[in-house]
Amino acid sequence: MTSKEAFLALNLLPGIGPIRARRLLEAFPQPQDVISASEKDLQQIPGIGREMARSIRGWENLIDLAEEQRRMADHGITTVTLEDSDYPPALREIHDSPFLLYVKGQIEPCDAAAVGVVGSRRMTHYGREQARKLSFQLARAGFTIISGLARGIDTAAHEAALAAEGRTIAVLGSGIGNIYPAENDVLANRVAENGAVISEFPVLYVPDKQSFPLRNRIVSGMSEGLLVIEAPGRSGSLITANQALEQGRTVFAVPGPIDRPNSEGCNRLIRQGATLVTSAQDVIDDLSTGLNSLNLEFAAPEHPSEKTSPTLESLDDQQARILEVLEKGEQTIDTISEAISVPAGAVSASLLQLEMKSLVKQLPGKYFTKLI
Repeated sequence: MTSKEAFLALNLLPGIGPIRARRLLEAFPQPQDVISASEKDLQQIPGIGREMARSIRGWENLIDLAEEQRRMADHGITTVTLEDSDYPPALREIHDSPFLLYVKGQIEPCDAAAVGVVGSRRMTHYGREQARKLSFQLARAGFTIISGLARGIDTAAHEAALAAEGRTIAVLGSGIGNIYPAENDVLANRVAENGAVISEFPVLYVPDKQSFPLRNRIVSGMSEGLLVIEAPGRSGSLITANQALEQGRTVFAVPGPIDRPNSEGCNRLIRQGATLVTSAQDVIDDLSTGLNSLNLEFAAPEHPSEKTSPTLESLDDQQARILEVLEKGEQTIDTISEAISVPAGAVSASLLQLEMKSLVKQLPGKYFTKLI
């Protein structure tokens, strides 16, 4: 059995979380030694009682390793473990780092320069606009955008990074073969093509209340800073912010109207000392100094208002065709997609690029209109 197979077997066993796994791996030289150890030796490890030792010793009767490997092959998934050089270095630093990650796509060295973006699933129009603008500009500047593929702010952040032709990583609270929410399956594939979709859970794992906080510690753990955009007074985003602080990460927050419930969490974070963000430059200025050792260059974010108005000649063919459709009046993504025979995901990316150029504006009801 290889080391990776042993790690995979341990990850499939119920009840072995990152803390127990770390203790086991500190006590035995190799992961293969863990699953071949005697019950007596296993019980000497703190937190490993008789039942857990029995489960580890009898792992072949509890899990189907070969079937999990077939599922991985079917979904184009690989694994990265704590032993691998391409394991995210920032994630390795946290006390409860996952010992194994399922990966669809590719984690690159440049992903060390990452910003986590989180916020409300029930985002307002204001929250959506800020998530799209800031994530687009940060991705253009050279940062990888990390989020959780959830509805709302997460989705807006991933889409903006893709529209900026930057890198983005989605961290799941489910298995990669069981995308949640299901409507983001197409988005997950686009993320995998331009970054990575990762999870510490088995391929077909169904998400539960415990899996999302576990997911969130990876979002913050892989990031140099965490940007919170809209968060009610009680939300998972605030839990992630606390995790980020415990991990020594910088927390950024976008202020919002004082009479809006979705702004309560962000405004409170700012009052408690989080860095107030009014532009992508606030994040870049704060993080770029600490990342100098990576020899990365960060571009200044684009501000459409500071540039001359782009001409049709400066647009690509798809953007120009979208503007032609919008000449007829307000349109939805689906109607534009049908009119120019381009998938909705690609249309969404082009619309965001046009928004960043101040040529298009999104209206309530997910309609788009031409500005010039």
